[in-house]
Amino acid sequence: MARPLIRWVHKRLIEAYGRPEWEIREEPLAELIVTVLSQHTSDINCDRAFASLRASFESWEAVRDAALPAVQEAIRCGGLAAVKAPRIQAILRALTDNAGQVALPRPIERAFLLTLPGVGKKTASCVLLFGARLPAIPVDTHVHRVALRTGMAPPKTSADLTCDILEAALPPDAYYAFHVNLIRHGREVCRAQRPRCDQCVLRDRCLYVRADR
Repeated sequence: MARPLIRWVHKRLIEAYGRPEWEIREEPLAELIVTVLSQHTSDINCDRAFASLRASFESWEAVRDAALPAVQEAIRCGGLAAVKAPRIQAILRALTDNAGQVALPRPIERAFLLTLPGVGKKTASCVLLFGARLPAIPVDTHVHRVALRTGMAPPKTSADLTCDILEAALPPDAYYAFHVNLIRHGREVCRAQRPRCDQCVLRDRCLYVRADR
């Protein structure tokens, strides 16, 4: 039942926002660290923390081997440094090869990323989509909210299961545009507070709008 709706949503969002060009934000390892830093903070604070981390250490090996307080201080502007710093170091240790170098194995696979400390499905999907140019649909708060409100995923469906539902409904070459457009729609129209339902291109088939009426 959800598959036709998901494809309809994808089509409507393309009509409204266009088809964004697939862009790589960072190389895969950097994207992994950025995504960890992005948890529970704004994009601005995340960018500041990442820039500070790169400026403070000459390599990922240096971040791995640094004293924990030094890493915490470098990313403090991003928030939750006491949680994120040890997580980043644990990830870098897990990615250290026999030569002592930090690297992601190739090809990069979501199953492997999920074995890393503190890495969940959304983080792994971001690394694939934005770092490795591999198809995945990260389900963040915006994507999850729109999916539940429109009925693309059943009520109370987890973010991880929502990811599975969305990916099963679309061809892989549609994942990037679908994800980026859903993010935009969630930020600008289907907001958590005071959604702009009167401006929504999905309102004709939205369960949230029907319930409100």
